[in-house]
Amino acid sequence: MKTKDFYYELPQELVAQHPIKNRDQARMMVLDRATGTIENKRFYEIVDMLDKGDTLVLNDTRVMPARLFGENKSRNGKVEILLLKRTGKDQWEIMVKPGKKAKPGDILSFGDVLTGEIESIEQDGLRRIKFTYEGVFENIIDDLGHMPLPPYITERLEDRERYQTVYSKETGSAAAPTAGLHFTVDLMEKIRKKGVNICYITLHVGIGTFRPVKVENITDHQMHSEYYSITKETAEILNETKRNGGRIIGVGTTSVRTLESVFGDGYPIGEKSGWTDIFIYPPYEFKAVDGIITNFHLPESTLLMLISAFAGKENIMNAYKSAVDNKYRFFSFGDSMFIK
Repeated sequence: MKTKDFYYELPQELVAQHPIKNRDQARMMVLDRATGTIENKRFYEIVDMLDKGDTLVLNDTRVMPARLFGENKSRNGKVEILLLKRTGKDQWEIMVKPGKKAKPGDILSFGDVLTGEIESIEQDGLRRIKFTYEGVFENIIDDLGHMPLPPYITERLEDRERYQTVYSKETGSAAAPTAGLHFTVDLMEKIRKKGVNICYITLHVGIGTFRPVKVENITDHQMHSEYYSITKETAEILNETKRNGGRIIGVGTTSVRTLESVFGDGYPIGEKSGWTDIFIYPPYEFKAVDGIITNFHLPESTLLMLISAFAGKENIMNAYKSAVDNKYRFFSFGDSMFIK
């Protein structure tokens, strides 16, 4: 299957530049994967789409202010880095701009409190860096860092928390699990009162989720690994849901990838953590997930390929054409889709 098979035309004005005022007022397209039929609703109506005994699985990762601006002291130039994942004590895998001028041994400086030495050049031009500082690293990053908004968002984000889910807890992501941005505390309470389980997994979003596919054949694309964990409590809820015939609904492709990674090792599941580089594309037989809440994804992306594997490529491309025709808002701050 070719990467170009997942291309669609998107007018630039449909790329959402900012979150809407009320999270749960976003539009929601409901796609029935069995029939291909489409309904147009609002996200708060997700309550009506769920049944007692279903389980929603949310990714409780929290986005780091992972973009840092500083100087390359070794080359007398400005530098920008994006923290991707911790690889050791004070060691991180990073993206660097400008990349060609960042060589092993270069010293990067960020303010007066943080310096780093580039130790090596990794796959795809990523760098490994070792930081030196005094104090608590997380506090320094919180002071110096900027939210790592995707490059297609050009407007300034006034409130950092609008790029966090209301249930974010475990800091470590370089991007938000954006399908969860539509939930509010009140909406989650309404869902619980209906008898729907809500449980949490953690997957720290790194370059593996949003790295573009640059190969012609999608089978040649290699995902980067991302850290995940599932608690004993979550595993028990998921096992019980399966036993009782309820649906497991992944909120976001990060939750879906985590669930499929864990259930791929067999059922029932237990407490588990590790690294996953699972790449889901058609044809793929889902082992865990019975429904997906997601946003509208970039053309030719691994995320679009994942939902195409779940709902059928033809259904998805038809749904995306309908979304464009009906002027849905796309990408991170955009509208939502429920695939049932």
